[in-house]
Amino acid sequence: MLDNTLPLLTRGYAWLPDLSRRTGPGPVRTRLLGKPVIALRGPAAVPFFYDENHVRRRTALPEPVLSTLFGKGAVHTLDGEEHRRRKALFMSHLKDAARITALAQRVTDEWERARKEWADRPQVTLFDEVSVLITRAVYAWAGVPLAEHPDDESRRTAGDLVAMVDGFATAGPRHWQARAARRRQEERLARLIEEIRSADRDPAAQDGPPSVVEAVAAHREADGRLLDPRTAAVELLNVLRPTVAVTWYTVFGAHALHRHPELRKRLAGEGEGYARAFAHEVRRFYPFAPFVAGLAPADLDWQGEPIKEGTLVLLDLYGQNHDPGLWDAPYTFDPERFTGREPGRDELVPQGGGDAAEGHRCPGEDVTLAVLTALLPRLARLDYHVPEQDLRIPLHRMPTRPRSGFVMTDVR
Repeated sequence: MLDNTLPLLTRGYAWLPDLSRRTGPGPVRTRLLGKPVIALRGPAAVPFFYDENHVRRRTALPEPVLSTLFGKGAVHTLDGEEHRRRKALFMSHLKDAARITALAQRVTDEWERARKEWADRPQVTLFDEVSVLITRAVYAWAGVPLAEHPDDESRRTAGDLVAMVDGFATAGPRHWQARAARRRQEERLARLIEEIRSADRDPAAQDGPPSVVEAVAAHREADGRLLDPRTAAVELLNVLRPTVAVTWYTVFGAHALHRHPELRKRLAGEGEGYARAFAHEVRRFYPFAPFVAGLAPADLDWQGEPIKEGTLVLLDLYGQNHDPGLWDAPYTFDPERFTGREPGRDELVPQGGGDAAEGHRCPGEDVTLAVLTALLPRLARLDYHVPEQDLRIPLHRMPTRPRSGFVMTDVR
């Protein structure tokens, strides 16, 4: 069996769907870095993949991903009760409706502040500006202070958070920038965790529930130990970084409106229902995570297909979101497919599938939808010009985005 490491690196998001089309229906078998791989797809495959008796994550994530995207010791590397206890730390903030609403409001407040500033500039690059305004919002919401010059610090911090996402799936300068960015932010947040602990605040004396940073600082593992400051910083970043990653989807939304200007009026004025459908379609149509991976802990069987212990199991997210067996005209952008209905839990999987509380599904999915539902109509109501630029979205680049970052002029 041929090794597909090089085709993965050169084809990116298209690699696994293309391989699936060539091999026909059913799981795809191949090799990556010399190791056996089986790739699954479809709503029936999602609960199989997220069952810890079938697939485990502890040793599946390679060191370069841990040193850039997730961080060493992160919740993503845990399984079983250890994972569930750590995951509860995130669920209390990222699945709470009132907290989500508060975060979305902070993001929209920052959008309105930024929009007024954009009117005084000859041009703005939407990707850069959205990453900064979301950084400002999520840091304030999480209780993480920025420096005495918050505008400068928010831009530097946003640059680091973007770099962690942008450099995890590549080699060369982007990857080393991601490592350096993670190191800077972990060191800074570890110091903050130590400061909070040394202050010895009385939880009963404060108004309201603890902030995200306070909850992370106070979190104890099953054995009663506090997280060490560096691991606490890692987990705090695993709230901050994915929220700033909504930048990718926001810019994809701008790309969709540019390609389909007939949708602008409806998105601008119809209300939350259509905005949510539009957000779902942005997440389905545009490339974000190509797949997720884990290791088979024992010999398994998937619908008659044997899976040997130690096999790398992939769940094809991009392929599932573009599977013609699940979606009519899957390569057509059409928010109508989600008007009046919510997608099934294991149907639309841009950020993974399964149950967020019990499994490895991203707990920030509700935050993503809330922020997009708030920002996309505001984007549709914004008056701007799109000058000539390179708006191609290269599928070989992971993660990808419009090459130009989406430049706008004459913003009003």
